[in-house]
Amino acid sequence: MPSIMFLYINRFNSSIYIKAGLLNTIIFSLIFIVFGCGKAANQTTQTDDYSNIVDTANRILDAKQAQKAVNYLDSATAKYKNLDLLQRFYYYNFNCTFYYHKQNNKEKAMLYADSMLNLFDTPEKKLKYTAKYGQAYFLKGDILFDENKYDEAYQYYYQGKIIASNSLDDCILSDYSYRMGMIMYKQEHYKVAAGYFKTSTAQANTCDLNITSFYRRQELLNNTGLSYSKIGMTDSALLFYAKALDYINSSSTQFREKDLIDAARGVVYGNEANIYIKDSNIKLAENLLKKSISINLRKGYDNNDAQLSELKLAHLYSQENKSDSLAALLQTVRMQFDTIKNLDAEADWNQLMANYYVTKGQPQLAYNYLARYDSIKDSINSREKQLKEADITEQMSRLSKNYELEGLRKNNQLQYIYLKIAIVFGLMLLLIIFLIYRNWEKSKKNIKALGNLNNQVNDRNNHLETALNELNQSSREKDRILRTVAHDLRNPLGGIAALTGLMAEEIEYTAEQKEHINLIRETSNNSLELINEILEATDNTLIKINKEKEPVEINTLVNHSVELLRFKAAEKQQHIQLEMIGTQVELFISREKIWRVISNLISNAIKFSANNTNILVKLSNYSNHVTITVKDNGIGIPEEMKSKVFNMFTDAKRPGTAGEKSFGLGLSICQQIIENHGGKIWFESDIKTGTTFYVRLNKRL
Repeated sequence: MPSIMFLYINRFNSSIYIKAGLLNTIIFSLIFIVFGCGKAANQTTQTDDYSNIVDTANRILDAKQAQKAVNYLDSATAKYKNLDLLQRFYYYNFNCTFYYHKQNNKEKAMLYADSMLNLFDTPEKKLKYTAKYGQAYFLKGDILFDENKYDEAYQYYYQGKIIASNSLDDCILSDYSYRMGMIMYKQEHYKVAAGYFKTSTAQANTCDLNITSFYRRQELLNNTGLSYSKIGMTDSALLFYAKALDYINSSSTQFREKDLIDAARGVVYGNEANIYIKDSNIKLAENLLKKSISINLRKGYDNNDAQLSELKLAHLYSQENKSDSLAALLQTVRMQFDTIKNLDAEADWNQLMANYYVTKGQPQLAYNYLARYDSIKDSINSREKQLKEADITEQMSRLSKNYELEGLRKNNQLQYIYLKIAIVFGLMLLLIIFLIYRNWEKSKKNIKALGNLNNQVNDRNNHLETALNELNQSSREKDRILRTVAHDLRNPLGGIAALTGLMAEEIEYTAEQKEHINLIRETSNNSLELINEILEATDNTLIKINKEKEPVEINTLVNHSVELLRFKAAEKQQHIQLEMIGTQVELFISREKIWRVISNLISNAIKFSANNTNILVKLSNYSNHVTITVKDNGIGIPEEMKSKVFNMFTDAKRPGTAGEKSFGLGLSICQQIIENHGGKIWFESDIKTGTTFYVRLNKRL
C-alpha cells in the first residue's frame, strides 16, 4: 500500500497550525495518483504487477527505510525493459515523493513532476488518463506553492480544475476544492473555506473507497467543523466533528491501519475541545485534550497534533492558575521541540512561559520569553504575509479570463479558417472584413486590459517586496538586541551561581537561609541555560565584525575570562593555571567576540575534564602574532569526531564528565570568529592525555 499522509488544520488562539501543512499536500496527491480516483482506465497485467512493486516500495518507505525503498524500486524497475505510460508514471510519482518529502529536495521533485506531465504528450493520452493528468498538474502546483511561487501554483491548480471539468470527473475536482479550502483557511476566510470543504466532501464521495480516500473524506468533515468553529458557528462545528467521528467509526473496520485511524480520532477530539474552551466548559475540554494527547503521543502516531493539544491544555492550566501542572507540561513540550519542529508551537510555548513567569513575579524572565515569542511571530507573519495579502479570488478570476481569452484566440483561428473558405465563395467578402475589424478591436481592448492588469500586479509585487525588506531589517535588529542582553547577563549570572554554590556549603547558615541560597543558585543556573539557548538560537550566523574591532590588551582580556571561570572550575575541584605574556600587548580585535572564544574553550576544558585536574591557559608572544593555548587533561576527542568538531550542527556531541549538556555549536562559532579576525584555531587531542586548543591572533601592523 502506498505511503499515506493526511492533513488537518489545527489552530489555537491566534496561531495557525496546519498538520503536515498545505505545502505538503504533495504527499497526499502522489499517493492518490497511485490509487487513482475511481475512474482510471483498465490496465494491463504487466502494469498491475508493477503497481504491486510500487506498493511494496511505499510500504518500505512507511517503515522509515527511505533509501532501502528507493534501491528496491530501482532494482525491480531495471527488470522491465520497456515501461508503459502508467508504469513510468508510478516510478516518477514515487521518486517525486521521496525527494520532496524525505529529502526536501524541491529541485529534483520538480524534475519528476515535470516528467509526469511530459508523459501526456498527445491528446489521446490526455483523454485516456484524465485522472492522472489532472493530478500531475495539482502536484506541480503544490511544489510551486511550497516555493512561494503562488501565481504559478494557482495557474497549475486552475489547469487541473479545467481538466477535471472537461472530463466531468468530480473525484479530481474534489482535489481542487480541497486545495482552495486550505488556501482560504490560511488567508482566514473561514466561511469561504467551509464552503470549499463541503463541496470537496460531496465530490470525494464519487471516488472509490480505499484507505487514502477514507482519510480524505474524514479530514474534510473535520476541516469543515474547524472552519465553522473559527467564525463562532459552534453548533455547525460540533455537527461536523460528530460526522467525522461517525464516519471514522463506521468505516474504520474495513481497514487494518488501526494506529492511523486512532490518530484521526485524536485530532477530532482536540478540535472539539476548542469549542468547549470557548464555552467555558473547562472540565469537558480538559478531558478531551487529555484523551487526544494519550492517543497521539504514542510512538508512530500523530505526535505533532499531540504537541498542539498539550499547548491547548497548558492554556487551560494557565487560566486556572495551576502553576505546577503548567510548569511540568511546558517542560514536557520543550523536550519535544528537538524532534517535533513547529514554529507556531514554539511561539505559543514562549508566550505561555512568559505568562508563567509573570505570575511568579519574575518580569525579566517573562520579558526574555516574550521577546522570543515576538521574534518567532515576526518570522511567521513575514512568511505568511504574501499569501494572506494575495486575493486568490481575483487571481482565479484572472486565470478564468485568460482561459476564456485563450478560447477566444482558438475561436478566432477557427473563424479565420471559415473566412478563408468564405473568400473562395466571394459572396462573404464584406462579412469577412467586418469580422476581421471587430476582432481587431476586441484584441486591442483585451491587450490594453491585460497591460493594466500586469501593471497592477507589478505595483503590488513592489509594495510587497518593500514590506518584506522592512520586516527582515526589524527582525535582524531584534536579534541583535537579544544577543547583547544575553551576553551582558551571562557572566554575572555565572558568578552568582558559583558564589551561591560556595555559600551553600557553609555550615553556619540556617536551613531557611540555605534554602534561599539554593533557590538563588538554581534560578541562576536556569537563567544561564536559557541565555545559552537564546544565543544558540539567535546567533546562528556571524555578521561582519570590522566595526566592532578596537585596541584590546590581551593579558587583561584573558585574565578576566579566567577569573570569571575559576568558580566554575572549583565546583569540580579543578585548578586553572594562567601564564601571561611578560609585557602588555594590544591587539586590534572585537573584545566581546574574542572573550567569547576564550570563555568557550575554557568552559569546554572544565566540562570534559575530571575532578581534581589542572587546566593550563597560556599566552605566547611572537613577532607578528599572539597564540592562546588552552590545555586540559580530560577525556580527549576520538579520531572519528576530530573532523566534525568545527561543523555547525555537528553530531560530534558528548556530555561532560559530570553529565553537562553539550549543544555542539560553540566550536563552530569560535572558528568563524577567529577566521573573521584573520586568525586560526586548531587543536591536538588524545583520549589518554587530553586536548589542547590553539588560537592564533595577528598583531595589527
